[in-house]
Amino acid sequence: MSVDEIMRRRPATIRVFIRTRMLCLGCPIGVFHSVRDACEAHNLDEEYFSRELLAAMRADDQLNAPSAFERAGA
Repeated sequence: MSVDEIMRRRPATIRVFIRTRMLCLGCPIGVFHSVRDACEAHNLDEEYFSRELLAAMRADDQLNAPSAFERAGA
């Protein structure tokens, strides 16, 4: 999965990218880069970064929430 897709599917991960100074948000290469590619490009430890991403995903309180469309129709 590309870093762009990760951020689109799990917006809580955007904070991790910014906090680690990986400004992949809006980068045209983000649609091609995997986490491994991005970590190599930014000289960041992939294992550390992956743990941070997973932690952000697990802590996302909106992960299982209904979509805005479902709430509006309720």
